[in-house]
Formats: sequence, C-alpha cells, structure tokens
Amino acid sequence: MSNNTSPTHTSSKKPVVLMSMGAQQRAGHDYQVMTHKYMRPLVEQAQCLPLLIPTCFGSDDVMQYLSLVDGVYLTGAGSNIDPRHYAQDNKTPEKGQDRGRDDVDLALIKAALQMGLPFFGVCRGMQELNVALGGNLHQQLYRLGDMLEHREDEHTPIEVQYGASHLVRPVPHTWFAELMQDPEFSVNSLHGQGLDQLGRGIEVLATAPDGVIEAVHLPSHPQFCTGVQWHPEWQADRNPYSIRLYQAFGEACRLQMQKRVTDIPN
Repeated sequence: MSNNTSPTHTSSKKPVVLMSMGAQQRAGHDYQVMTHKYMRPLVEQAQCLPLLIPTCFGSDDVMQYLSLVDGVYLTGAGSNIDPRHYAQDNKTPEKGQDRGRDDVDLALIKAALQMGLPFFGVCRGMQELNVALGGNLHQQLYRLGDMLEHREDEHTPIEVQYGASHLVRPVPHTWFAELMQDPEFSVNSLHGQGLDQLGRGIEVLATAPDGVIEAVHLPSHPQFCTGVQWHPEWQADRNPYSIRLYQAFGEACRLQMQKRVTDIPN
C-alpha cells in the first residue's frame, strides 16, 4: 500500500473482475448477455465488482479492459467452443456456437495470464483455458465408453438439472484438496464436452469417478488460476465448496488489487 493511501480508503474498495458476455438473439435483435446466477457469487461470496466486456466488437480492446481489473472470471454458456480453435471438425453442428466470445476469451486468457491476473473458469470457461493453452476437447463425452451421463435433462425442473449429479475427487495433497476439506464431494453436471489433451502447463486438480477432468490449475503461475467443469455458481451461498472457491478467488483478486495500488506512482 502506498504511503498516500489511507487504510480506510482501501478497505472500502473491492476488486474489479472482468466477465465476458455472450451473444443471444431475441425477437430479431442481437443481445449481449450475462446471467445473474454467475454474477451473484462473485459479488456476494468473492466480494468483487463485475465488469462486463462485450464480445461482439472483436478483441482489439482486450488489453485496455484488462488494465482496469484485478481478475478474470469466465463462465459457462449455452454455446460450444468452435473446434477450429483446436484443429478439429465440428461434431456437434446442432449445438450453438459463439465465435465472438471464442475470439475475445482466448485472447483475453493469454493476455491475463501474462499479466499475472487471477483467473477462474467455470464449465466453458475452464474449457476455454485449456484450448487457449493448446489443449483440446472431447466434443461428445456421451459417446465415449464407460462414461457417466454428464449432461442435464432439459425436461426436468431447473432445481433438478442443477442438483448434485456425481462425486468429484480432488487430487490428494494439493492446495485444492486442502481448500475443499473433503476427499470427495458431490457436484452438479451440465456439460456434453470435456477436457481431452491438456494445454501447456495445465495440471489436473480433481476428477469424476469415470475419469472426466473436473478441475485444473496452472501450477507454474504464482497467481490463482483455476477452472472447474461443474457449476459452483448455482445456489453458491448454500454450498460450502462453492463458498470456499469463490472466497479463494476473491482473496486472490484482493491481493492483486493491493499490488496494483502499491505499483501506482506517488
């Protein structure tokens, strides 16, 4: 903290976290959207302020957005990453894509990591991290043998879709296992795709009983840099594992904010 910044002033400030929006069309109009459920735990558990970046104008302004924030939080979405980004043909043409978000988020991730910004990716956000670092995806987990059904049943109530679906087992003796405090715990599951070959520097933090990768990190990076495949944002205030995740991310962003304040010239 610089000498000309009072403790009272800094304690009242919250870290700013960048979130990318997604494309959606309604009644013939193009929208940029972000779901309330993703922002809520960022505000309430992580104690951070969301800053939304539209993804419909390209990636030219990514660095300016990143200069304003203390962390990056990339969420799930109804779209899949365009597999051209990992040199595969599209095996799920019936599923929506959002190429604007792909282009912005992949550029954003690479720049944010170089800048040392904390990163938290949920579902699509974790998959984007893997693709940005040269990894690829199983496009159809449900066609692989001996796999659990990781997709939600869209014909059931939303509470059932986002309810606990399978166990996750943290890798023993990792910071993640220590944070979660249990050798296994239940999570929801709403995805048809998953990580296959890991990107540069990515290591597994947790798996499902069928071996599907459920959490990853970048141990070579000193900042918080973590992705999870499930949806911890769903009713996060009622879930101790979600609370721990968002609080850990929030603390990392606070440390980044303090560093940014310290680095400002007097």
